Amino acid sequence: MKKSLIALLLLIALMLCTACGNRSLFDTTYTFTRAMIALPDGSVVEGPVEKWRDYEDGDQLQVTIGGVTYLTHASNVVLMTD
Repeated sequence: MKKSLIALLLLIALMLCTACGNRSLFDTTYTFTRAMIALPDGSVVEGPVEKWRDYEDGDQLQVTIGGVTYLTHASNVVLMTD
């Protein structure tokens, strides 16, 4: 009886942890629909995100907008959802 109660409590805790917005317990993949990227010349590229990638070992982001792929520091990018 005690083991089944512990298992039930762990199951409930796991379900509560995975119901947090667009983020699950083990998968930290986010979905973004639009991005703004500040370029070194002062211009800003804005548009729908075709794909994006976050590098685990640093602060770089790779974002593709309009068929062009930009590799930049995370501080130069704003990723948004509609």
